[in-house]
Amino acid sequence: MSERRHIPVLLEETLRYLGSEREGLYIDCTIGMAGHASEILKRNLKAKLIGFDLDEQSLQQAKDILLPYAGRVELYHSDFRYLAELGIDLSKVRGILIDLGISSFQLDSPERGFSHSLDGPLDMRMDVRNKMTAAKILDKYSEPKLAQIFHDYGELKQSNKLAKAIASIRRSKKIESTTQLRGIVEGVCRWRPQPGKIHPAAKVFQALRIEVNQELQGLAGFLEQTARLVPPSARIVAISFHSLEDRIVKHTFVRLARPDAGQGILEILTKKPVTAAAEEIARNSRSRSAKLRAAEKISHGSQEIH
Repeated sequence: MSERRHIPVLLEETLRYLGSEREGLYIDCTIGMAGHASEILKRNLKAKLIGFDLDEQSLQQAKDILLPYAGRVELYHSDFRYLAELGIDLSKVRGILIDLGISSFQLDSPERGFSHSLDGPLDMRMDVRNKMTAAKILDKYSEPKLAQIFHDYGELKQSNKLAKAIASIRRSKKIESTTQLRGIVEGVCRWRPQPGKIHPAAKVFQALRIEVNQELQGLAGFLEQTARLVPPSARIVAISFHSLEDRIVKHTFVRLARPDAGQGILEILTKKPVTAAAEEIARNSRSRSAKLRAAEKISHGSQEIH
């Protein structure tokens, strides 16, 4: 995987809302292939950057890509949600980016099991230190729990029917490959390709990936904690790729911007989510579902009331 093949989503919009031309520290919570990070460092010689990623392969790629800026970069093989526990001085933070999408590098690697269109093992772990895999979930979770995951995280209409089919099939054989699961989903959902329709396996794979990696766990808490820790004028930019994440970001920003009892600490910069223009979608189809929301720290909450 080369840097040339990776296309960062909503690049110009992200840099603009981050205010990335300002001197100071920027934190990329999911650095991936360093598409956004490399542009921040290339365009702003007074920027420093801290990057996080759970995926060790992605982190190594990012390290190679960011080698020209090595003196201004620190990388952590860690969940960004542990930021507050790492003892990092956040007093000079100017911008925090949370790109919640899965990277092209991960999707295009069959052995990772993220894509329903590529044959591979049902793994789906961002962090290989994680003991849970998608295959284990399909094998061990109860039928009601599987149905709940498909419904809540995949918004699949046939969630109960699919969970029942999986529970039946696994009695005689393990479900271990992406192709195998895709075939089960297509049978249950009676899938026929239709223009503009999302393949039901995409929803199922999304649901399993979220469960494997606990992607929604603690997101609202991280946003609130970070908003309280960073200095005024620091900006938080979040890019999400499905409604579940976008809803959490939206509601957290709204709550932190509400001036109840002097607690309003954010100003929302995006009244509506920013989406990709037609030109970007034509270049990169994965940008179609991206939604960007941004907010700026305006006070220290109860310690600084205006």
